[in-house]
Amino acid sequence: MSNYRRAKTEGGTFFFTIVSYRRQKILCDNVLRETLRTGIKEVQKAKPFIIDAWILLPDHLHCMWTLPKGDSNYGVRWAMIKRYVTKSCGKDYYNNEYMTQSKINRKESTIWQRRYWEHQIRDRDDYNNHIDYIHYNPVKHKLVKNVKDWEYSTFHRFVRNDIYRKDWGGIDKISNMDFGE
Repeated sequence: MSNYRRAKTEGGTFFFTIVSYRRQKILCDNVLRETLRTGIKEVQKAKPFIIDAWILLPDHLHCMWTLPKGDSNYGVRWAMIKRYVTKSCGKDYYNNEYMTQSKINRKESTIWQRRYWEHQIRDRDDYNNHIDYIHYNPVKHKLVKNVKDWEYSTFHRFVRNDIYRKDWGGIDKISNMDFGE
């Protein structure tokens, strides 16, 4: 079994990329999206964390979380979220053609890619850059022309909280971007 080096800073802030299995464009489907939302809320009750930012795209998601002081275990949270979604709606997204012996042995679904990418946020600039990256992502992938037009994003919360202008598009920095300290 591989031994991946993961950041383990207790109370840290982390950026994640989670991908659907074989880049299936399923994550914005109503059933899966709502199940994911419910799963996140359930996991937050058992293992609290703050969602700093989030973007849900058809075949992947990016998010940034801050964990509670004394806790560095984001891995168990992702396992719980993925398990919740798989148990709740995995049958709706099961694809026998995607099943490999390894997936069968591990009792995996055909919803999620096995691993994920994480990055520990180092400082305020790193935080701001990752927040911008998250919110600009649907434009980068040519899903919309304007950030404000992508529905599945915390960008709209940032606009309501006067962090971004509604017409923000990733070019101008906003002077009052004071996050997470």
